[in-house]
Amino acid sequence: MRSTLYDMGNRSDGAERAAQSEDAEILDAYSQAVMSVADRVGPSVVNITMKRPARARTAQGVVPFEATGTGSGVIITPDGYVLTNSHVVAGASSLEVTLADGRVFPARLVGNDPDTDTAVIHIDADGLPAAELGDSDKLRVGQLVIAIGNPFGFQATVTAGVVSALGRSLRGESGRPIDNIIQTDAALNPGNSGGPLVDSHGRVVGINTAVIQFAQGICFAIPINTAQWIAGMLIKEGRVRRAHLGISVELRPIHPRLVRRYELSGSTGVGVVEVTPGSPAARAGVLRGDIIVGLNADAITTVDDLFRVLTRVQSGASVELRMLRGAELLAVTVRAE
Repeated sequence: MRSTLYDMGNRSDGAERAAQSEDAEILDAYSQAVMSVADRVGPSVVNITMKRPARARTAQGVVPFEATGTGSGVIITPDGYVLTNSHVVAGASSLEVTLADGRVFPARLVGNDPDTDTAVIHIDADGLPAAELGDSDKLRVGQLVIAIGNPFGFQATVTAGVVSALGRSLRGESGRPIDNIIQTDAALNPGNSGGPLVDSHGRVVGINTAVIQFAQGICFAIPINTAQWIAGMLIKEGRVRRAHLGISVELRPIHPRLVRRYELSGSTGVGVVEVTPGSPAARAGVLRGDIIVGLNADAITTVDDLFRVLTRVQSGASVELRMLRGAELLAVTVRAE
């Protein structure tokens, strides 16, 4: 009996040690993934210092001075183009970029789009370590992501978490909603704005933009597909041209039965979250809850699809929206502004 109890105790201890060993291996694999991403992407992350005119009220009256702020950015081309947030660089009288290797360069603003909180700046340098850009449309809720930035000026600070939600809307600095936002619990701090949100393969999938204070670490990032498209237009033209419909949108699934019935191009569309009163969409009869599946000859399956098509539409032009309203497919004509 004593021998049996001894053997049982040995087996129990052995099973516990095996479980602990397995837990350690899992933790080590997680750590290795995060460390690998930090090593790979860290050299592409920069610190941005900006100065902007400001005024302070003193005993002697209102006194002008230059306020200093910091943020992050990520190098997207070897010849010095850096992607960051609009609110990091907006109104700056001067910009300075510090690379991961310690070199410091003056920077110029290439273009700024407050509607997506996206901006591009440029430094005169070559052979820089550009980050690899991923595909934010392939993100899944629960996926591991790593945020890299320069909070409080500390270089290459790394936090890890998961994608908490996709397709969120967030009101930007311009007052207009930014659509298709990534929500994550990877902690962001002051100075992280403009830095990359990266997947476990080291590909940039978002640009960190905001944190909701006192909300248990709810943080947001601009999808890289949106940011990359905006950056291309800013580099090419210095600004983003887009038609205005007056709607706030998010990604929505479509029932497979409706996809088959109407022979739609995909299983998702762009759901209308809000219609601005008096806007072109409101005048055309677009309603909250409608799901946009087409614009003119183009199929619309993601929010980025809608943005890209609208950039080709001139203000004042009429466009045809194809929408699902319940189980019915409708077509309405909207005169864009």
